[in-house]
Amino acid sequence: MFQDEKSQPAFAQTMSRLVVVGNGMAPGRMLEHLLQEAPGRYQITIFNAEPRVNYDRIMLSPVLSGEKDYEQIVIHGDGWYIKNDITLYKGHKIVAIDRAAKTVTSDHGVTEPYDKLVIATGSTPIILPVPGHDLAGVLTFRDLDDVNAMLLAAQSRARAIVIGGGLLGLEAAAGLKSHGMDVTVLHLMPTLMERQLDPAAGYLLQQAVEARGIKIFTQANTKAIHGTGKVEALELADGTIIPATLVVMAAGIRPNAALAKRAGLDVNRGILVDAHMQTSDPDIFALGECAEVGGHTYGLVAPLYEMARVLAARLAGREAPGFVHNDTPTKLKVTGIDLFSVGDFADGEDRQEIVLRHASAGIYKRLVIKENRIIGTVLFGETGDGAWFADLKKKSVDISEMRETLIFGQAYQGGAPLDPTAAVAALPDDAEICGCNGVCKSQITGAIVEKSLTSLDDVRAHTKASASCGSCTGLVEQLLKLSLGESYNPAAVQPMCGCTDLGHDDVRRLIRAKGLKTIPALMQELEWKTSCGCAKCRPALNYYLVCEWPGEYADDYQSRFINERAHANIQKDGTYSVVPRMWGGVTSAAELRAIADVVDKFAIPTVKVTGGQRIDMLGVKKEDLPAVWADLGKAGFVSGHAYAKGIRTVKTCVGSEWCRFGTQDSTGLGIRIEKFMWGSWTPAKVKMAVSGCPRNCAESTCKDVGVICVDSGYEIHFAGAAGLDIKGTEVLGLVRTEGEALEVIVALVQMYREQARYLERIYKWTKRVGIAEIRRQALEDTGKRKAYFDRFVFSQQFAQVDPWSERVSRKHKHEFKPMAVLDFVAAE
Repeated sequence: MFQDEKSQPAFAQTMSRLVVVGNGMAPGRMLEHLLQEAPGRYQITIFNAEPRVNYDRIMLSPVLSGEKDYEQIVIHGDGWYIKNDITLYKGHKIVAIDRAAKTVTSDHGVTEPYDKLVIATGSTPIILPVPGHDLAGVLTFRDLDDVNAMLLAAQSRARAIVIGGGLLGLEAAAGLKSHGMDVTVLHLMPTLMERQLDPAAGYLLQQAVEARGIKIFTQANTKAIHGTGKVEALELADGTIIPATLVVMAAGIRPNAALAKRAGLDVNRGILVDAHMQTSDPDIFALGECAEVGGHTYGLVAPLYEMARVLAARLAGREAPGFVHNDTPTKLKVTGIDLFSVGDFADGEDRQEIVLRHASAGIYKRLVIKENRIIGTVLFGETGDGAWFADLKKKSVDISEMRETLIFGQAYQGGAPLDPTAAVAALPDDAEICGCNGVCKSQITGAIVEKSLTSLDDVRAHTKASASCGSCTGLVEQLLKLSLGESYNPAAVQPMCGCTDLGHDDVRRLIRAKGLKTIPALMQELEWKTSCGCAKCRPALNYYLVCEWPGEYADDYQSRFINERAHANIQKDGTYSVVPRMWGGVTSAAELRAIADVVDKFAIPTVKVTGGQRIDMLGVKKEDLPAVWADLGKAGFVSGHAYAKGIRTVKTCVGSEWCRFGTQDSTGLGIRIEKFMWGSWTPAKVKMAVSGCPRNCAESTCKDVGVICVDSGYEIHFAGAAGLDIKGTEVLGLVRTEGEALEVIVALVQMYREQARYLERIYKWTKRVGIAEIRRQALEDTGKRKAYFDRFVFSQQFAQVDPWSERVSRKHKHEFKPMAVLDFVAAE
């Protein structure tokens, strides 16, 4: 990765130089469009004041609440910049623009020339200039550093005050509350989110927030923050003192136009630009929260993405329509609170309103009408028709003929109620479905047909619709059903079992968000319908808790299947099959004698060589299992986990050590992988193989993970199957060294462990997530890859790897795990 380094492609001399100041969502989307429309037109350099890559800032609230982590909100990982020959300076803040010399200079002293310059410096949070505003413990909520600081402060589980009852303030409050803090929100106005909601909806919102245990003070004016060196309390103008250890200021933002102003560009509230994002200098453009166009500045993502589209077309040399102001819908990213608003809903003599209230259900709907056209919408508690109302407003549709039924939504227009699929079918092709990413109906339906998409995750991967806040998920699912008919099987939203209405993905998300660390706590908090779960959900819950909280959650063996509880495979006659581990399929005379002795001693009727290059002893009585394992343990054997939802075996050929065709030491690599990953629980069984040459004697191309050794390195394969489904592997990519191969394989498996649903094989998970996304995270993005690897190593410290004896388990865990880790580090 080009981290604080300058790298320039060889063909740069033939290209115009494009410099981008800022690496947020708006410039990231602009570059996506530009690279698609005019590949090779520019040598691109980015200066990012933050020491990291581009990430989804609107997902900071779920990161704070624990529903997502940083890796899940990265938009462009390191590999994307490398792939597109983009130079990225991380942690470099531009301090000067020399318009005469056409250069920019960073605070690290790097000077870069430009032909075209894009300023995307975003916004800065408003800090109330009250006494004590600079005390330790006073934070803002604008970037990942702020979130990390809040997460650190939340570990105290003490008292937090959030100043500001707008979108960011309420999301910050909900996130801190989810970590056990005592949270108070102070808001200057009489009702919450007064810019986006009318008083009635603001009242309902306050009730919903307070029901989560968050205290709300409206008409609260902060006088001072008190403390000696750090925050201890906050004082209101009326003299009220509120104890606190953390104060989060979320009182608004202002465009960050200081750099442009110092450069002599025209600046008002923001950097003044025309409809094509051009500033007063024809070679300098601005977009995002720092830009002011047509008298407006913006803080929501939809108009920023429209700016990105317009500017990309301009930089590509293409004539395209300019930016036009449109009201942007507002949605709150707090789990369980459904809120939607758009437009103007102030009172006026020339306006009428249509209101629907359902007190017991907590539903409030209000439409503001002027000259038979919707000019404003507020929805609380039931927001499914938000996109339709917004489209009617955008197109200024005359609603005279549907006025009597309008408030009931799209499904009730034209006579008998429509089902949801028919309602979404009636939306025009250009109706916006995903406001976060600016995706309209025709983009989604077109992608479903052209790319043969069959699931919600497919649509997210290819269009980004529903991939951010998720509030449009229902509409996207209806479009899938509309496009695919009866063939659409929404497995992603099917309940885990009859004990709950939640699907696997929601359960995993809520385990993290709510900090659930035991099965009883999980069932209570998630309102399980049965007292103890069932044979279908308990093993899944046990796995999810093991995966999420290594070292904290105690693996519940009673929640595992019988084979895992007995540490052997039950056979149809009630006896068991025992498979000791043979690393990479390699054994010795001593090991074979030990197996033979056990077979004789316990009169085991059948001994068979498995397809995974191990020996299977079939017909062992259940009562003999402890003694069988004890004897095998004395000979140094550990379990082959032939019964496990875990790492099974790594099949190998003899490789370069013996075979005249071998290109690499496939046996050695196979043993190294198996010892490193031994004992890892996974959502479903994982089989691996390493073949020493393209002749593929170890059958690597039908395994969950496979390696084909070639002269230039190691070709990594994944997502194969050779059971009920027959499927060849996909190629992840080629790496040069054995150490790198190990890191990539471990990262791939850890990504699978964290994202797959219980009992979902790697090939099914791959189909759901997408090959390109897996390749990006596990191979191309080296930072993300290393993070997965590190989490795997951390979890292995707590792996309960062996079954029959604590003494043997401890012995082998200490013998193999640290050695494998040290071996990897030394090899690098």
